[in-house]
Amino acid sequence: QVQLVESGGGLVQAGGSLRLSCTASGVTSEDYSNINAIVWYRQAPGKQRNYLATIDDANNTDYAASVKGRFTVSRIYRDGAVVTAYLTMNSLKPEDTSVYTCRAVPVRGAGFWGQGTQVTVSS
Repeated sequence: QVQLVESGGGLVQAGGSLRLSCTASGVTSEDYSNINAIVWYRQAPGKQRNYLATIDDANNTDYAASVKGRFTVSRIYRDGAVVTAYLTMNSLKPEDTSVYTCRAVPVRGAGFWGQGTQVTVSS
């Protein structure tokens, strides 16, 4: 079973930067657990979850308009049964305050979710 953990959140001043990590363990070569893309989301209190960015094994990336140019997803790093990707966030704004979550997408199936990491940007 693939397990996903996000980390790297915290409190930062407006204009600052953070790098979040998304680590999937238990990755195998089976279609349902062979992770080939990482998708990032965020959800502010009382609001719906919003899509942020995607990186796949071919290093194709996609960004939401709201974060394009400020956020960057790293390539997917593999080390045995562990897959890691990063989301670097620059020029942070108070409105970026949210719980940030990643989803590990396998070859087949809906994928796996982490528990999220809180990012708070102070003005």
